[in-house]
Amino acid sequence: MAIDKSLSQAPLGLDQLDPEEMGDEPALEITIEDPESVEIGIDGEPILRIEEVEDDDDEEDFDQNLAEVLSPKVLETIVGDLIGDFEDDIGARKDWIQTYVDGLELLGMKIEERSEPWEGACGVYHPLLSEAVVKFQAETMMETFPAMGPVKTQIIGKETPEKKAAAERVQDDMNYQITDVMKEYRPEHERMLWGLGLAGNAFKKVYFDPRLNRQVSMYCSAEDIVVPYGASNLESAERVTHVMRKTENEVRRLQHEGFYRDIDLGEPVNSLDEVEKKIAEKMGFRATTDDRFKLLEMHVDLDLEGFEHKDEDGEATGVALPYVVTIEKGTSNILAIRRNWRPEDETCQKRNHFVHYGYIPGFGFYCFGLIHLIGAFAKSGTSLIRQLVDAGTLSNLPGGFKTRGLRINGDDTPISPGEFRDVDVPSGTMRDNILPLPYKEPSQVLYSLLGTIVEEGRRFAGAADLQTADMSANSPVGTTLAILERTLKMMSAIQARIHYSMKQEFRLLKEIIRDYTPPDYSYQPVDGGRMIKQSDYDHVDVIPVSDPNAATMAQKVVQYQAALQLAQTAPQLYDLPLLHRQMLDVLGIKNYQKLVPMADDMKPTDPVSENQNILKNKPVKAFIEQNHQAHIGCHMATMQDPKLRSILEMNPQVAQQLQATMMAHINEHIGFEYRLQIEKAMGMQLPPMPKDGEDPAQMPPEMADQIAQMAAQASQQILMQNQQQAQQQQAQQQAQDPLIQLQQQELQIKMAEQQRKTQKDVVDAQLKQEQIAVERERIRAQQQTAGAQAAVKAMTDKQAREDAQRAEGSKAGLELLKYQQTLAQQREIAQRNSDKGQTKKGN
Repeated sequence: MAIDKSLSQAPLGLDQLDPEEMGDEPALEITIEDPESVEIGIDGEPILRIEEVEDDDDEEDFDQNLAEVLSPKVLETIVGDLIGDFEDDIGARKDWIQTYVDGLELLGMKIEERSEPWEGACGVYHPLLSEAVVKFQAETMMETFPAMGPVKTQIIGKETPEKKAAAERVQDDMNYQITDVMKEYRPEHERMLWGLGLAGNAFKKVYFDPRLNRQVSMYCSAEDIVVPYGASNLESAERVTHVMRKTENEVRRLQHEGFYRDIDLGEPVNSLDEVEKKIAEKMGFRATTDDRFKLLEMHVDLDLEGFEHKDEDGEATGVALPYVVTIEKGTSNILAIRRNWRPEDETCQKRNHFVHYGYIPGFGFYCFGLIHLIGAFAKSGTSLIRQLVDAGTLSNLPGGFKTRGLRINGDDTPISPGEFRDVDVPSGTMRDNILPLPYKEPSQVLYSLLGTIVEEGRRFAGAADLQTADMSANSPVGTTLAILERTLKMMSAIQARIHYSMKQEFRLLKEIIRDYTPPDYSYQPVDGGRMIKQSDYDHVDVIPVSDPNAATMAQKVVQYQAALQLAQTAPQLYDLPLLHRQMLDVLGIKNYQKLVPMADDMKPTDPVSENQNILKNKPVKAFIEQNHQAHIGCHMATMQDPKLRSILEMNPQVAQQLQATMMAHINEHIGFEYRLQIEKAMGMQLPPMPKDGEDPAQMPPEMADQIAQMAAQASQQILMQNQQQAQQQQAQQQAQDPLIQLQQQELQIKMAEQQRKTQKDVVDAQLKQEQIAVERERIRAQQQTAGAQAAVKAMTDKQAREDAQRAEGSKAGLELLKYQQTLAQQREIAQRNSDKGQTKKGN
C-alpha cells in the first residue's frame, strides 16, 4: 500500500484532542470507493488517500520461462504431442539420412582391412568424393571468407556522405567482430562448408550468448536439425527441432541461471541412436555411449492455456503463437517454454534463429549433396580400382596347385624377391608337380572404364579441372569468359545459394550487434565518433563480400579484363581508377586505395602542386572554393612554357596525354568559375552538385523551372559582359602588338584609299550631272542661235535683195551689198568661236 498526501495537511495533535472539547469541529469522513482505494476527508474535502500500488514483481515478464507456471498436466500433453511430431519428422527423412550415412564410407576416412575374397585384399577407396568435397570447401572458403573479412555494406536509400561514412564504419566493425571477436566463426564456417558439400544441407544458429556477452554463430549439422518434409523453408516451417547434446554441468549451469527449470533429470541416458552410431563408425570412431543429455529445442506454434492470442476485444482467437520448447529426450521433461517473438511486435511474428545453407535443392525441404549426386560414381570407381589392384596382386604373386608329396623347406610363405628355396620333388620334374592358376594382367578395359566413370563423376560434380587446350593465349577475353561460364555454371549456381544464405546470417548478426552489444564502438573509428554505433547499423545493410555472379577468382579476373578492354575503346565513358581499384580488390591486393588514388581522395592544393601531379600522371581535382582564375592562369602558363614543351615533344604520345589531362583539369576550373558567376548574377546559390557516383537531388518541377529562367537571364548578362571584355582585350592586344599595328596601318591606308575612291566617285558623278546640264544648256543655246541666225539670215537676205534691187543700178549699191555680206560672215565666225568656247568650258 502507498499513501499519497493531499495539498492540505492534517492538523497536528488531532489524536490528542477530546471529542467533547472539539465542539463543532467537522466530523471525520472515510470514503471507500473500492477495496483497493480508501479516501479520508473532512466536510467533503479529501485530506488523505490510500491506494494500492501494483508491485512490479507481479507484472508478467515477457522473457519468463512459461514452463514454471503451466500445470504438470498441460506440460505432459505438450511433451506427448511434440515428441510424437518429432518422431514423425525423423521417419519422413529416413531414406535421405540413410543415403547420407551410407555415403560417408566412400570418403575413405577409415582404413578397411579386408579378408574377402582373401586376407589382405585391396581396401582402397577412390578419392572421387573426397576430392570433390575438399575442392568445394577450399574454393568456397576462399571466396566467402577473404583475408579482409567476409562482410561488405550496402546503403539503404539515397546515398549521402554521412551514410557512406556510416557504411564504412559498419563494414569495419562487422569484419572486426567476425574475424577477431568471434574466434569460433571461421572454424565453424569451414565445418559448415564440409557438411554442406557432403550432406547438401548445413545450418547456422545465430543467437546472443549471455555467458560470452556477445553474438555467436554456431554450425549445426544436417542430422541435428529436423524439419517436416513438406516445409519449403525455415521461416514457414511449422516445426523446427534442434537436437542438442549438453553435459550435466552445462545443464546444471543453465538451471542455476534460471534459463531451464530446476528439476531433477537424473543421470544422462548413455545411449546413441542408430544414425549417430553409423556416422561414428563410418568416420573411423568407436562410439557406443554418450554421457551427455540429449535435448530437443523445438521451435513450434502453440496455443497455451492462459497465454492465448486475443483480439482487440480481449477474446481468445485460437491462433497458435510461436514458442521455443526445450525437452530432455531421456526423461521427457520440459525444461523451458519461451516466447519467440519480439516484445514490441503486435503481430507476434516468429523470430528465426537458424540459417539454412543448401547445395542442390530437391523435392522436399532437404537438399542433395555430393554423396547423393556422385556417391554411385564413387562406389563404382572404388570397385573398379580394387579389381585392378587385386588383379595386379594375383598376377605378380600367383597361386595354384601342387602335388601332395612336394615339400618346400621352411614354410609356405610367398617367396621374396631374390630368394631361392630348396624343394623336395617326389618324382619327375618340379614343373610336373606345380600347376599355377592362369591369372591375367590388370584389364585395360577396366582401366578405361574407371577413367570414364571418374571423369563423368567429376564433370557432374563440377570438380573437373578446366582444360588449357580449350583456350589459347591469343583467344579473345570474351571467348575465355564463355568457356569459364560453361565450365563453372553449376558451381556458380551453388555459390549464389551460399551468398543468399550468408546474407541472411549477416542480417541476424547485425540485429544482435545493434540490439545487444554496447552502444559505442570498442575502438576509435577512422571517421566519426565512438558513440554512433547503433545509428550506423540502422542506415546500412550488410551483405557477403562474395560475388554471386562469379564462382572463382579466375572468373572475376576475366570479367574485369573484358571491362578493361571495353574501357580502352572509349576511355571517356569509364572511371578507370575505380575499375582498377575493383580489380586489385578482387586480386586480394592490400592497400589498393593507396596504389590507385582517385579524385575523390584528393584535397584542395595549390596550382603548382596540381601541375606536378599532372606531370607525374597522378589524379587532380578542382574544388569550388579555389581561386579558379589564378589556377587557370598558372595551368595555361605551364602549357605555353617553351622549355617544358620542348622536353615533352620528345615523347609525343605522353605529351598528348598530359595535354589532354591538363585541359580537362582547366575545364573543371572553368566550369566552377562559370557556376560562381551565374550564382553572383542570380543573387542566390544553385543546388549543390552531386558527387561522383551520386544521383542528382530531385526538386519540384516548379522550382526547377524558376531556376532555369533565372539562370537563362544570368547567362545572357554574363555573355554580354564577356563579349565586352573580349572586345576590350582584343583592342588592347592589337594596340600592343607591332604586327597588328602594321596590319592596322595597312588597313587604314586601304580605308583612306577606299574613302578617296568613294569621294572621287561622288565628285565624278556630280561633274557628270553638271556636264549633262551644260550639254542640255548648250543644245538649247544652239537651238536659239540657229533660230536667230535663220531669222537674221532671212532678214539679211531680204535686206540684201532689197538693197540689191536698189543698187542694181548703182555702184554704191553693190559696194553696200558686199559690205553686208562681209559683216554677216564675221558674225558667223564670231558665233562659231563662241560655241567652241562654251564647249571647252563644259568639258
